[in-house]
Amino acid sequence: MLVRRIHLVVSGRVQGVGFRAYTQQAAIENDIVGWVRNLADGAVEVEAVGEDKQVDQFIKKVKKGPSFFAKVKNIEVTECETVHNYQKFEIVY
Repeated sequence: MLVRRIHLVVSGRVQGVGFRAYTQQAAIENDIVGWVRNLADGAVEVEAVGEDKQVDQFIKKVKKGPSFFAKVKNIEVTECETVHNYQKFEIVY
């Protein structure tokens, strides 16, 4: 079992459209732990830890977005070396 930790910065129309709640649900469905939060510049930042295949599925869901109201224009994915011991996936305010 290969565990990965990724950092995402998602830009586009991703605030005010239920994106954080959608991301949290996608994480729960894929057994991902970590967090999601809005950034001051209008982007959304995500840190996610999970098994390799689940992380790939999670990224696909995040790219899709919650609805037609959301529009993901760009997603920056950074692979991180250190694995944190998150207990769940949280929305950070």
